[in-house]
Amino acid sequence: MRAMVQISYGSAEVIVPQEIAKPSPGIKEILIRIHAAKVGPSDISFRKGDPLMIKFIYGWSRPKYAIGGVEFAGEVEAVGQEVKHFKAGDRLVGMSVKNFGAYAEYMCLTEESPLSVIPDAITFEEAVGVCDGGATALTFLRDKAKLRKGQKVLINGASGAVGIYAVQLAKYYGAEVTGVCSAGNEDLVRKAGADFIIDYTQEDFTKADKAYDVVFDAVGKRSFSVCRRVLVPKGIYLTTALKLSIVLQMMWTSLYKGKRAVFATAGLMQNKANLAFLMKLTRKGTLNAVIDRRYPLELLPDAHKYVETERKQGNVIIKF
Repeated sequence: MRAMVQISYGSAEVIVPQEIAKPSPGIKEILIRIHAAKVGPSDISFRKGDPLMIKFIYGWSRPKYAIGGVEFAGEVEAVGQEVKHFKAGDRLVGMSVKNFGAYAEYMCLTEESPLSVIPDAITFEEAVGVCDGGATALTFLRDKAKLRKGQKVLINGASGAVGIYAVQLAKYYGAEVTGVCSAGNEDLVRKAGADFIIDYTQEDFTKADKAYDVVFDAVGKRSFSVCRRVLVPKGIYLTTALKLSIVLQMMWTSLYKGKRAVFATAGLMQNKANLAFLMKLTRKGTLNAVIDRRYPLELLPDAHKYVETERKQGNVIIKF
């Protein structure tokens, strides 16, 4: 089968095409033919081995798992003898959090993995797009911030793969939403549901007079230190960027009842219920996939390069 294999840490050119053996499902596994995957900032970090913590966990000199990619959508081709909940022909969206492997034509996962059936009206590409940013946004806003109706939330990076779904989910939970993006992305973010827009090229939201219950830095660009002045007395700062500073700030702010800094390993916190919930909202039209560009599997390095420009809107999809 075709696969894109990462031979070392480094630039996009370390990802090369290879023909490898097609896997066979174990007795409790599902064989999935991949139809769509995604590329986002987390994939760039794993490719580079940056932050350094990635190398400590996934291999120092080269990646432990040569085939990258976490989020995917595809069709069940075969199941093991003891698989109970899925059958051949099922359309699934899922996450291979532990072993990666989505940048190949086939993969095997246990049925206990984060997986959900894709409703008929949703395409593979739409499903993997919502799974990508939607799952992260859901974990931060619902589970960590406990977002409630009437609260004020600011989303920095509101046009990105996480931010665009954070806007939609925040509106679903009844919040007043301010999106921070460039002027060129204003229409997109307003369409997603933002009540107010701040053009970061013209205004620094951390110096404004308005205060928020939640500041969600969906692109990891603004620190807790600068954002805390625009938080209400018990406001919450959320970030997708794992840095030593945020770990220390989380430990320090957890000791008090005031403003708090929060980070979450959202990918490791996903489950079937979360993905099923996202698919339900997508089927109802509450969540809408936002896809910027599509690349064939063989052009995965080009997709990585585009994501690194930090100019994408929503998702970048790999199609098979």
